[in-house]
Formats: sequence, structure tokens, C-alpha cells
Amino acid sequence: MNIVENYSLKSRNTFGFQVLARYFVEITSIEQLQEALAFAREQKLDCVPLGGGSNLVLSGHIEALVIAVNLRERSVLERSDDAVLIRAGAGENWHELVRWTLTEQAYGLENLSLIPGHVGAAPIQNIGAYGVELKDFFASLEAVDIHSGELRHFSLEECRFGYRDSVFKQALRDRFIITSVNFRLSARLQPKLGYGQLQQELAQRCGRRSPTGMEISEAVADVRMQKLPDPNVLGNAGSFFKNPIVSADIVARLRAEFPDLVAFPFGEQWKLAAGWLIDKAGLRGYREGRVGTWQHQALVLVNHGDAEPEELLHLAEVIQQKVKVVFGVALEMEPRVY
Repeated sequence: MNIVENYSLKSRNTFGFQVLARYFVEITSIEQLQEALAFAREQKLDCVPLGGGSNLVLSGHIEALVIAVNLRERSVLERSDDAVLIRAGAGENWHELVRWTLTEQAYGLENLSLIPGHVGAAPIQNIGAYGVELKDFFASLEAVDIHSGELRHFSLEECRFGYRDSVFKQALRDRFIITSVNFRLSARLQPKLGYGQLQQELAQRCGRRSPTGMEISEAVADVRMQKLPDPNVLGNAGSFFKNPIVSADIVARLRAEFPDLVAFPFGEQWKLAAGWLIDKAGLRGYREGRVGTWQHQALVLVNHGDAEPEELLHLAEVIQQKVKVVFGVALEMEPRVY
């Protein structure tokens, strides 16, 4: 284990911000993680876990120990006629894991293809796309307590998953570092193709025959690539704001003024399309200096080159204020700000 001082995180965050970590270490085992946490306790340092760097905004130099979690594992733990239990290390690339599950005839995650980041961050956010959320196929996870270094098991119920939410963003925020995740997947493909754009993409690929799991994954990836810029070309963190959850009364009020409002039932409430709100507010393709919203998807904030974090955060505030004025709806940022 090699702890480095004043380490540049520019290549480790998808916005490409030039930010330094006071201390940095990359770990490949639980034992190394426990050793790194012991070092942090001795030095009275906070710890910042880092995966793919795709769902965070580094707002300035990090006066902490940044721990790059590179725990790698893919294995089939159990298989029956109905289900496949798999285990994935927190450092596994999420999209590569999804593709691997399909080669193992384990289905359920295909709609979550090409979501950026690593496995360890996925439960924290309860990632979701095209009618599927991680919690739908989650079995359990293991995580190390930052304060004690002890390894703990978490069940589905203990994770308290919600819309882009979990106990690790609430009561246990900054308390645990996830080391592995178990998923209970289906041994039979049960496609969820309720989204129109995904249906259209698959119709072009497959005609009238039923798609394979890999074809669904490829179609999802193509749809996502049409919506999201490559962070290697244009710095971004994907969708920057959560889709607001509002009451039926608010939806009725908005529809009276905006008949083309994009909203979906969400239990007894409604989910608004944040991208539509920003677009309708006239901010798609909007630019302030070196940052802006992407011209093809207003929900994506981009670094046009060498921007500072405060420029991006100011843009986010401008967008939130404009949407609040136009629609009376509050937007909540999806990435974590450090």
C-alpha cells in the first residue's frame, strides 16, 4: 500500500477538475482498506472513498485521505432453475459487470447498461434507468466501518433504498466504504421495455422477434450514448439533477399551463422529467464561460475545458433558480459535492 501526498485527481473525476488530495491511496484488498483507515485515524484525517469519479463534484482541494477502491471480483455464488446469485467487488466497472452477467445467463441488469461508475457506488445511489432500479435485484452487500475498520453485512431491508437514495446517503452517510455487492438475478430473461425510445431502438435491431439480453444491453447503451456526451471528450457527470417527485395537485397546475408536461406516475405522486423542465426553461445548450448544459440533453452539465468547480456549481444554482421561477419546482443535485 502506497500513500501519496498532494495527488492530482484530475484524471479520476469525470468533470476533469484539477483538484489535489492531501493524501491518496489505491487499495486492492480489504486488509489494505483497513490499514488505510487506521492511518487516517492516526493522522486524524477524514476519508473520501473514490470509485469511477462519475457521480461527484470535487469543489476544491481535498484535505483528507482519498481512498481509490479497486476491489475486483466477479463470481457466481449460487445457481438454480429460477435465480442466479452473483458477487461483485466494489472496484468493478459497472457496465462491464452488466455485460458479464449476461454472458453468465443471469438477467435483470441489462436496462442499467452503460451507467458510468463502479459497483461500490451503485447501491449508495440506488442507480436506475428505463424502469429498473438496482434494488430490484439487490441481495446484500458488505462494507467496512470507517471508524472501527470492521466488516459488516447489510441486507436489502437495512439499505433502506429509495428513489436515488439509500441509508448510505442518509443515516450512515460517510460511515461505511462498500467492498462488495451481491445480486439475485433471474435465470430467465424477462425484458422490461416500457420506454418508447428503447422500444424503437430494439424494433430497428430485432424486428418482431424477441430481443436477447445482450441486444437489450446494446440498445440501452446506444440510447444512452445519444443522450450523454463521452466524459473523455467533454467533462460531465451524466444526469446532474434528480427528477423531482411532486404531488398530483402540482402536476395538474403545471399541465394547465404546460400541456406538454412530461410526468410519470410514481406511487401516489408523480415524477417530473428534470431535463424537460430545464429545456422548457430555455436552458438547453446554455453556456456560462467554460461550463454549460449539453446541447442534446439539458440535464447534463458539461465542462467545456479547464473550468473551475465553482463555475459549475454557480451554473447549477442558476438552473435551479430559473426552474423554480418558471415552474415552482425545486431541483436537487444528483452528484455528491466534496
